[in-house]
Amino acid sequence: MGAKGDALAKQFEAKAHEAGAYIEKLGEADLKKVTEAEKWTVAATAHHLFGAYDRVPDIARGLAAGQSPANFSTKVLDQMNAQHAKDFATVSKADVMALQRAGSAKAASVLRGLSDAELATSGVIFQDAPPFTVEQLLTRALIAHTDEHMGSIRKAVGK
Repeated sequence: MGAKGDALAKQFEAKAHEAGAYIEKLGEADLKKVTEAEKWTVAATAHHLFGAYDRVPDIARGLAAGQSPANFSTKVLDQMNAQHAKDFATVSKADVMALQRAGSAKAASVLRGLSDAELATSGVIFQDAPPFTVEQLLTRALIAHTDEHMGSIRKAVGK
């Protein structure tokens, strides 16, 4: 456990809590609105974001251990995200919030468990992009990702 991991966990938890509280207050009509940036429903966008809270920590642990995803590219990720948006366009708020709670807890725990040396470990995630450090991955895929999608959701909802 390192100081950086704890600091990242605190930053992430604040953003994840804020995102969850915002989504929790939305009505069914809000969840059906379509975001301008992603062109996904608010429900699908929130499900995508909170799903990352569950998946990204596993990728980070693998990267810290010197493992890289095989045959993974930004194009593959874009295709997966597009399919996810279709599959979860009408997902319930209850399912979205359950994913948020479980994923937030998992991500914060993993962040706190990473040493400063593990956070500095670099590796390839996307075959068509430069290597990332574990810290860069977590900062981009958890913290900045939350800012990006929640900004889009807020704009679509208008609240």
